[in-house]
Amino acid sequence: MLNDFRKMSLLTPIINIRLCSAVRLPARFMVAISVTFWLLFAVHDNAIAKTFPLPPANQAVIGQVEEIQVEASDTLLDVARRNGLGLNEIVAANPDVDPWLPGAGQRVIVPNQFILPDAPREGVVINLPEMRLYYYPPAQGGSARTVVTYPLGIGSEGSTIPFTYTKITEKKVKPSWVVPESIRAEHAAEGDILPMIVPPGEDNPLGDYAMRLGQSSYLIHGTNRPYSIGMRVSHGCLRMYPEDIAVFFPQIATGTPVRIIEQPYKVGWSGGAFYLEAHPPMAESKINTGRDLTSMVRAIANDTSGMLSSDSWDKAEQIALQAKGVPLLLYRQDETVIALDDQSPVSLVRQREWMVQVGAYRTMDTVEQVSTSISTIELPTVVSVIGKDGACRVMAGPFNSRKQAESAADKLVGSLDLSGIIIPASRIDSSIPCLVSSK
Repeated sequence: MLNDFRKMSLLTPIINIRLCSAVRLPARFMVAISVTFWLLFAVHDNAIAKTFPLPPANQAVIGQVEEIQVEASDTLLDVARRNGLGLNEIVAANPDVDPWLPGAGQRVIVPNQFILPDAPREGVVINLPEMRLYYYPPAQGGSARTVVTYPLGIGSEGSTIPFTYTKITEKKVKPSWVVPESIRAEHAAEGDILPMIVPPGEDNPLGDYAMRLGQSSYLIHGTNRPYSIGMRVSHGCLRMYPEDIAVFFPQIATGTPVRIIEQPYKVGWSGGAFYLEAHPPMAESKINTGRDLTSMVRAIANDTSGMLSSDSWDKAEQIALQAKGVPLLLYRQDETVIALDDQSPVSLVRQREWMVQVGAYRTMDTVEQVSTSISTIELPTVVSVIGKDGACRVMAGPFNSRKQAESAADKLVGSLDLSGIIIPASRIDSSIPCLVSSK
């Protein structure tokens, strides 16, 4: 048998890859998947590419959320694949629905709306916490630009592809897979003997197409286990539904830029409405939901200049903690937060002041540690609640001019390696303390 594998491999492109491997699934998924796998693999011949008009640079929301009724034979895996979604997305949007037996007539949310990642709109952008790929095709003559998006399966904890900027360096059709010795040993320990080379075919975990990234150990490829899309089960490579990569592969040229990013919290405008989309941070990430909401606060503040009411901050925190992966309305431009034409003495003073927002934290130990660090470099510190019973926002300030705030922000980076966002003091309600201010 091994000789047959070797002979066949001479006729097809070989991918010698260290990290990609056959799927390793949690035991609780195996019974249900064994029943549905062949149906899933066989009935999806047509790709459901999500292609949307590219919105203007100051807008970021595409698509729309839908609601459907499932058939008696449907699982959420069926619904996800038919609608170009990963298992993670359909389950997060429907937390109270049984993924394997939703039941005939069950109403299911289909989260076909997305906020574009905060990244250049060119080439390929892969947001790992979201397990989703965005492709921005080059402009064609006078045609309007578009964006195409696909779900992914990614590496398990400890085997994740690095966050990086890279390029597509090689493309292969019908690749053979040279099985790494470490993976052969892992399978052999469970009584599963793998050959040294797996030729193209239904047993090949790379599927029919593979694209190598600049880091030679990583690929974007198809799969012979489509149920793994939207799961963290590979040894590091990025998997696509077979029907998706069949469409995606010929569109991508060698040299196409690829950005691999970490944005569990995405924000964006649609008209005059501001949305927040939250995904569970990766387990091994420094961004840990429930304790550190700094990245969420920074994303919101960058797009709104911090002009949110306490109720909106409450809502943002709940969206982050629930992490349903669906863009949810956070703020409308016609909402009144702080009246800038208020001529009260206090308002006039606050409008002339600036703050440097360092972070938002849910543990007092972290708040105290960050506040104390800021005090050691002789900057004034203010700590206040974001919304009712919310996280504690740590800020340096107030400063009498933006130039002073910028100088303080430079000092925070240079002395403490803390990045900050400069925000007008008039946009921040610092009247609700959660810790006694220092200095």
